Amino acid sequence: MKRLIWSVLIAVPALFAATISAAEDLRIIGEDKVFVTTLPSGEEISITRQMTPCAKNKGWIQPLVPSPGIVPVTEMEVLNAIGDPEFTLVDMRTQEWYLDATIPGAVNIPYTEVAMRMDELGCSKSDSGWDCSSAQKVVGFCNGPVCPQSPTAMKAMIRDGFPAENIYYYRGGMLDWDALGLTTVEGDF
Repeated sequence: MKRLIWSVLIAVPALFAATISAAEDLRIIGEDKVFVTTLPSGEEISITRQMTPCAKNKGWIQPLVPSPGIVPVTEMEVLNAIGDPEFTLVDMRTQEWYLDATIPGAVNIPYTEVAMRMDELGCSKSDSGWDCSSAQKVVGFCNGPVCPQSPTAMKAMIRDGFPAENIYYYRGGMLDWDALGLTTVEGDF
């Protein structure tokens, strides 16, 4: 029995250490997996990001304002936008994410399609491009602070003529929505 306990005492820390050393370093900003900075004391520190039960996405940290003119919003503004006819809540994630769970009232326009589907957001297409003079106010979101899907879509919308000031970015996305315990629904068509 003593031999079994001794074996367990040796094996468990070794297993734990192997698990820690095998953690995957994730991107922080762009392609960078390490952010190096200097503390006020003069000490240099490296900040890394690793997959945890809370870090559900391997993306990279997104800015609060993905492009000039876009308005960042919190859960309070999203809640108020859900029933407001002036706003369209757009889940810009790919279809499988949307079908699993989304914010009530959200429509799904995947980030890869939004620039082609701006007619669903109040723009009209002509031979000369998009006319977005009657564009709706859009609250866009994706998987959360490290998900590039909605910022990518928003940049494409602006590039093609959608007014940046009509785009409201919920950077917290589904990660923060879920973490706060707010209601989700299965997406549908």
